Amino acid sequence: MARFPTIEDVAREASVSRQTVSNVLNAPEVVREETRDRVRDVIDRLGYHPHAAARRLRSQYSSTIAIRLDPITNGISGSILDRFLHSLTARAAERGMRVLLFTATDSDDELRQLRALRDSADVDAVVLTSTFTGDPRIPWLIDAGMPFVSFGRPWGEEHDESPDHRWVDVDGFTGVRDATRHLLRRGIRRIGFLGWPAGSDTGDDRRRGWATAMREQIDLTDDELELLTVRVEESVPHARMAVEKLLPLRLVDALVCVSDSVALGAMMAVAEAGRRRFPVIGFDNTPVAQAVGMSSVDQRIDEIAVAALDLLLGENGRRVLTSDEVTERTPHRLVAPQLIVRRSSHLAVAEEAGRDPGGN
Repeated sequence: MARFPTIEDVAREASVSRQTVSNVLNAPEVVREETRDRVRDVIDRLGYHPHAAARRLRSQYSSTIAIRLDPITNGISGSILDRFLHSLTARAAERGMRVLLFTATDSDDELRQLRALRDSADVDAVVLTSTFTGDPRIPWLIDAGMPFVSFGRPWGEEHDESPDHRWVDVDGFTGVRDATRHLLRRGIRRIGFLGWPAGSDTGDDRRRGWATAMREQIDLTDDELELLTVRVEESVPHARMAVEKLLPLRLVDALVCVSDSVALGAMMAVAEAGRRRFPVIGFDNTPVAQAVGMSSVDQRIDEIAVAALDLLLGENGRRVLTSDEVTERTPHRLVAPQLIVRRSSHLAVAEEAGRDPGGN
C-alpha cells in the first residue's frame, strides 16, 4: 500500500522544522517569504495534504465558513449569488477552508440558524449576503463575537468603519456612471434609467451613478431627471410593459438599467417597437446578457470572493482573523465593476458587423 506523505516528510525535504511547516499551513504571515515559498513547493511536489480532522482538534478551529443558501427566485439576476457561492467555495478550498451551506426562510430564521452554529462551534466565521438598511444580522453577529464578512455594505449604518464588520461590495454607482458615460460619448443625450422602486439601497445607489453622469454633460434638474426615470419591480414582464408604454412618448433614446432582468424586458419591448438601434445596457453581466448580446456591467464576482476571504483570513491566510488581528484601518473593499460592451441592439451580428456596439 502506498504511503501518504507526512508533515515530517515535508519538513525533511524543505530543510525546516515540523513547526515551520505547520506555520506555513496555518499562519503563513509569521514565516519569511523565501521559506514559505520553499515549503509550499515541497508540499506541491510531494502531494502532501494535512489531516483536516486532526488539525481541527489541535487548533480548535473548524476551518469552516457558513453562508446562507438563498431561496430560489425567478429573477435572472439571482445567478449573481450562485456565481459568488461557487467562487467563494473554490477559493476557500485553496486555503484549506470549507463552506457550510444552510437555509433560512427569513432574517429571523437565519438568526436562529446562526445561534445554533455559534453554540455548536461548527464554524469559524459567517459570510452574509443581501444586506439592507437596519439589517438585524449585523449587530447580532458583532455582539455574539462571531467573525463575519458581508457581500454588501452596511447601508445606513454608522459602524461601517468598524473592524467588527468586514464587508466587500461592488461599486454600483461607478458601474452605472461608466455605462452612462459610454452612451454620452457616443452622442446620445436622452438616456433614461430603468430602475427599481425608490427605497432600494442598491438600486438608489446605481441610479445616483446615472444621474451624476447625466449632470456632468447636461444641465438637468432633479425633476427633469425624474422624468427620464422608470421604476419597476425586478421582473422581465413588468419591465417590458413599462418600456412599451415609454417608447411611444419618445422621451429617451437609450436606457441604462439597474439589472439584466429589467434590461431584458426593455430589449423585448424595443424589439417589438422596431427600434432596432435603441441601446440598452444592463447590470450583472449574467449568462442571459452574454447570450443575447447585451452590454452589461460585470460585478467581477471572483474578485469579490477573493476580497471577502482576504478580509476574513488576511491575504493568503488560512485562519479566520479576530477583530483585534484586523490591521486595515478600514476593513472593507469596494470593487470597481467593468462595463462589457456588446451589440446592445437587435440587429443580427452579420447586419451589425463593423458598426459601433449599441448604435442608434
